[in-house]
This record gives sequence, C-alpha cells and structure tokens, in this order.
Amino acid sequence: MYHVLMPVDSSESRGVAQAKTVEALPNASEAVTVTLLYAFDDEEREAETAPRQTPGGRVAYDRLQEAGIAVEQVSRVGDPATAVLEVAAETDADHIVLGGRKRSPARSLLFGSVTQAVLLDADRPVSVTGGEK
Repeated sequence: MYHVLMPVDSSESRGVAQAKTVEALPNASEAVTVTLLYAFDDEEREAETAPRQTPGGRVAYDRLQEAGIAVEQVSRVGDPATAVLEVAAETDADHIVLGGRKRSPARSLLFGSVTQAVLLDADRPVSVTGGEK
C-alpha cells in the first residue's frame, strides 16, 4: 500500500489539482490510501471541523472516492506546516501532495509559507500542485 498525505484548505481548485495528482499515481484505486488533513488554529472548532467540511477537502474527498481511492480524514489544531510534518510521520506517509499558492518571492520571504516550510523540512517526497486554471 502507498500512503499519501494531502493537506487541504478552502480552495476548491487546489483540492481538485491535488486529487488529480493522486489519481495519476500507478494503480491508485488499488494501491493508494489518502489521508486528508485540515490544520487550523481555533481550538473551539476542533470537534466540528473535518477536512471534508472545507471546500477544498470536499471536492478532493468526493473526487478520490469516485476514483475508488481509500480516504481517511484528520484534523489538527496548530501551525499548519508543523501539523503536516507530524501527521506525515504519524501515518508513515510515503508522499505529501500539497496545493501550493502562488506568491511572489518577496511575499514568501516576508510572511513565510506552509509549502516552503514543508519542502524544507520533510523527510519524504513532496509534490506541489497549485490550483486548477
């Protein structure tokens, strides 16, 4: 079995692009399991916030299910980059598929980036899909 961690957010276009990337993996419907992750900073919402409740998570979940790919869901409170790396380690993910945002180099330097942090600190392959046009 090949395990993919897919952090999702409010972007439907990124969710679709991420799901398409997973669907394109060899034998995806037979050999791939996906963990959808939604990380947020509001502890009061933890019990009511599953990845599938976000727009990006909903489209990714539905698309993966339609493709016959097994999907699990995990929510975490805290820093998104830290959550991605922790859940990747906990689930022993073989691959992380991120839906990166377009940012200028200056904005990335000033404000940081979840994608950049994961790319720099991950100890497993990471794919960055962007969003659908």
